[in-house]
Amino acid sequence: MRTIFHLDLDTFFVSVERILDPSLNGKPVIVGARPEDGRGVVAACSYEARQYVLHSAMPIKQAYRLCPNGIYLHGSHGEYSRYSKAVKHILEQYAPQIEQASVDEFYMDFSGTKHIYGSMYMFAIKLQKEILDKLLLPCSIGIGGNKTIAKICSDYAKPKGVTYIIPGMEKEFLSPLPVETIPGVGKVTLQALHLKGIYKIGELANLSEDYLMAAFGKYGSALWKKANGGGSEYLNPPVERKSISKERTYGKDENNRSKIEATLFKLTGQVSQLLRDKNWQASTISIKLRYSDFVTLTRPKTIKPTDDDKIIFETAVKLLRKADSRRVSIRLVGIHLTKFSEFCEQEEIFEDKEIIRKKMFRAITKIRDKFGYSSIQLGGILTNKRNVEAHYFGMR
Repeated sequence: MRTIFHLDLDTFFVSVERILDPSLNGKPVIVGARPEDGRGVVAACSYEARQYVLHSAMPIKQAYRLCPNGIYLHGSHGEYSRYSKAVKHILEQYAPQIEQASVDEFYMDFSGTKHIYGSMYMFAIKLQKEILDKLLLPCSIGIGGNKTIAKICSDYAKPKGVTYIIPGMEKEFLSPLPVETIPGVGKVTLQALHLKGIYKIGELANLSEDYLMAAFGKYGSALWKKANGGGSEYLNPPVERKSISKERTYGKDENNRSKIEATLFKLTGQVSQLLRDKNWQASTISIKLRYSDFVTLTRPKTIKPTDDDKIIFETAVKLLRKADSRRVSIRLVGIHLTKFSEFCEQEEIFEDKEIIRKKMFRAITKIRDKFGYSSIQLGGILTNKRNVEAHYFGMR
């Protein structure tokens, strides 16, 4: 039997915001779009906010109507990444194999480690306590014979829960749970199951696999297996990232092209930071524009491999100006990097300005990795049709 852990950081974005600002403890906190923008959704909300029937992916307008006295935050995205890496660093001290499913979810394979760690349940409690003590982050852990069971278990006793299903007890555990507990059962599938009178996982498990395949195709077979306690027993190896991108959707359609270029400048800094975190350089820079009428343009350009913010921005802003030929408001702007190569630093007898700039950017990257993205900022931007120049300043 396999021993798979699923660790889910409880209300992760909210937990990080509360570490940064302890006055948020005990209050209804909503991370996501700003209510005044009128667009976007809830990314995460505290358990206090959930008392108002709020949930992730809810339109921010609806959330504000239900909870007008909540504290709405846009989010400290650089900090989320930093804390996620810190959690993974702790897990790597123990787990033979890790699969990071998202910024706040981790699968771990502890098969064959009982003689090292003893009781898996008690070890999970120890792991949970270490993360809370060192990082102040609460989490829930599910333990099962496959990834599906482990994930269902981590959701079962949230927050701060540990649930372990003894091998052979999977069907008994799943039977009384609602069918939407199964990962991957969305609104459409749920509605179809309800129309057939299926509300509990046990009712689903008692149907024949052939019946579900006739109703849902191959997905029906997978659904039947999950309802009967099955699931993937092996973790997926890390997939090499094929692209890095950032984009911004405006709360109100933007006409000011200088503001749009300033947004592009900020997004360039973020993707360049991610590039250097991977020790990569990019060869293809693309921009994305979406107008208020939802017409969307993308424009790529391939250049010499680089991780330099200034070069990437100069390329992107030229693409932007050439592509933006319509007198229509902009809804979204984005930047996309592809075609990566490993960065290789070569020692030179005489250091020219380009080498000094590369070292400067790598120093900036180390500072941001340690203290957060906002700890050091690339400063004001002067842009016109002839000249693009970035002025840099130090820590604030």
